[in-house]
Amino acid sequence: MKPRLIAPALMSVALSACSVVGIRSGTPEPKYRVIGTVGAVQIRQYAPRIAAETTVHGSVYHARSQGFRRLAGYIFGGNRTRAKIAMTAPVAQASDAPSEKIAMTAPVDQSQSGPDAWTIRFYMPAGYTMETLPVPNDSKVHLVTVPAEDYAALRFSGVPNQTSVAREQARLLAALKSSAWTPAGEPAAWFYDPPWTLPFLRRNEAVVKVTRAGATPG
Repeated sequence: MKPRLIAPALMSVALSACSVVGIRSGTPEPKYRVIGTVGAVQIRQYAPRIAAETTVHGSVYHARSQGFRRLAGYIFGGNRTRAKIAMTAPVAQASDAPSEKIAMTAPVDQSQSGPDAWTIRFYMPAGYTMETLPVPNDSKVHLVTVPAEDYAALRFSGVPNQTSVAREQARLLAALKSSAWTPAGEPAAWFYDPPWTLPFLRRNEAVVKVTRAGATPG
């Protein structure tokens, strides 16, 4: 094999092993359209959507881990109809429950909701309503309707720890200072990949709700 062909060949092997290294595979995202850019920052307009959310107290990493487990309990059968909601593909539910398959969407959303308090969200698939989604068994898990919103998003890779997330959120806010977009809340972080994904292949985003400069926040 010629030397110049080694790198493409290795990349092909790496990408063919996506399921092994934890790359998301076919997971849908909430619908949005890009309505502007500010350098590397995308301005996205999101349609209304439904999320399962929970609030956890503690450090940012502890909250993410505990909140993820709590919400995973809901989507993997911890609900009144025992419906199972897969992270990357529909999974059939228990044989003694009504047949139902639900695909979950990415990303996992983490935002600060108070001193040492964090809200973690899983977004539900399009096509479901508050009436058709199964009711959580855990009283700490809530289904909420998220209205249409505009978000600024800055993508970054690597393992998302408190330092890297804070750094990227600062970069995001700095980029918006000289733009036509004004932050309309505190920045949050979105995570798209399972924890075993290779760091350089991870998709993370620093995000903040925005309005056009001079407009009244919704």
